[in-house]
Amino acid sequence: MSHPPVPMFQPSVEARPREQLEALQLERMRRTLGLIKENAAYRARIGRVDPEALRSVADWSRLPFLTKEELRDAYPLGLCCAPRGAIQRVHMSSGTTGNPIVTPYTRADIAQWGEVMARCYVAAGVTSADIVQITPSFGLFTGGFGFHYGAERLGVMVIPAGAGRSAFQLKLMKDLGATVLAGIATYPLRLLEVAREARFNLRELRLRVAILGSEMWSDDLRSLIEHELNVETFDIIGMTESGGPGLGIDCRAHDGIHVWEDHYYCEIVDPESGALRPDGEEGELVLSTLTREGLPLVRYRTHDLTRVVSRAPCACGRTHVRLARLRGRTDDMVIFRGVNFYPRQVESLVMGRPGVSHEYQVLLERAAEGGDRMRLLIEVRPGFDPESVKGIQRDFKDVLNLTPEVSILQEGEIPRPQGKAVRIMDRRGAGS
Repeated sequence: MSHPPVPMFQPSVEARPREQLEALQLERMRRTLGLIKENAAYRARIGRVDPEALRSVADWSRLPFLTKEELRDAYPLGLCCAPRGAIQRVHMSSGTTGNPIVTPYTRADIAQWGEVMARCYVAAGVTSADIVQITPSFGLFTGGFGFHYGAERLGVMVIPAGAGRSAFQLKLMKDLGATVLAGIATYPLRLLEVAREARFNLRELRLRVAILGSEMWSDDLRSLIEHELNVETFDIIGMTESGGPGLGIDCRAHDGIHVWEDHYYCEIVDPESGALRPDGEEGELVLSTLTREGLPLVRYRTHDLTRVVSRAPCACGRTHVRLARLRGRTDDMVIFRGVNFYPRQVESLVMGRPGVSHEYQVLLERAAEGGDRMRLLIEVRPGFDPESVKGIQRDFKDVLNLTPEVSILQEGEIPRPQGKAVRIMDRRGAGS
């Protein structure tokens, strides 16, 4: 097989023809069902399905969905499909809304994680000559370890900085010559803020690539980060349930996010009916893992909204399916005065305005006189024209058919998050 002159970590897999990919997926679907037979509770919820009864990948859609609630109810390891002695690691979700979701890893699961993350790095143009600074936390959150395993598998120099200490992060980037920033999507905003406060010259950095994920982030935020840090950004996806970051990434063609189909099977369904959506139509991503041993996922409803961009070979030469960047989550949708919207839509209305900081919050509250009100808190810099508030309100009205009350704050007045940014705070109370 001939391959295009585009760097790949595993060319024979990443450029595999579609029919061969689907044959491999079918083989691994059958193997996954065999693993699930080892867990009585998991087997019971799927039903009596003979792995050999799967005649094509399309037959997979006959199996029932797996939900987040079921994973939480199985806390801690109720759906684990590997012997306890084979489990070498656990990671888990935050559990802020109930029990956390615990993901167990076998030795093979950890190796698979490193493999897909190495593919992601190469898709972003990273080579063994690069220096990667990893800024997510190392702990129960999957981000830090995922980036670390992939970098080590690729053979790059790693700076495992972890979370926080942003001034020190900048010093490390400069002194050690980091060329790749790995982090959650909003962390570069904190670095920009700290750099401004410390009069740190960002042009002294050697950064050229930023691989960012864990949060929904708009094209406007992407443009801001690329301009201010002088980097090319890449959107990496993954979740605790799937084993962490590495599920997919956009390549240098920036024409959709490649999902590694030899390890994962994706479906797009109607969020209400659960019926399959045709390629090109937006719906909820349903994810199945094909090689994970500790906690295989069979038709897991992620709540993420996306669509299939293409199954044809990409300009980069990779043949794995491309999804649109995640637009939002069905469970993040906000309903206000009968209008449905997503946090990412708000971000695109605020970002990039002259004199306006990248920090903002939307407060949804009960008004003292009755009814609901939307307050938009923005931080401004010297030279901000107060008249531009009318432009912000007009854009909100045009796009969302909502007009917020705008409160102007000085830089630093909005609390800074330690992890993922919380931009929309619903304070209306239960039953709203």
